[in-house]
Amino acid sequence: MKKLEIIIKPERLEELKSILEDCAATGVMISNVMGYGNQKGYVAQYRGTQYTVNLLPKISVTTVTDDQTAERMVEMICRQLAKGEVGDGKIFLYDVADAIRIRTGERGNKAL
Repeated sequence: MKKLEIIIKPERLEELKSILEDCAATGVMISNVMGYGNQKGYVAQYRGTQYTVNLLPKISVTTVTDDQTAERMVEMICRQLAKGEVGDGKIFLYDVADAIRIRTGERGNKAL
């Protein structure tokens, strides 16, 4: 099993949700987060004072799925969400040793 942590711009969330639905994601957690990547933020000016905004709003989407579906998700996300712009996002993949459904005690892929 693989855990996917996907960091994207907020305006891309609906596209990502559509991709996850197409891949039959069984569970998704979505969080609002702040951060920066290579762009390191931007410089803005307010009433004549210049300041640096280095924490930008992002969306973190987490899901756990089997290995084959994870690879399919990664391919679809990279193909459909890549706009060639700084800040398109990142995908982090983690190996998941086990998953347990508390209600029934099911383990592994059955727990997803």
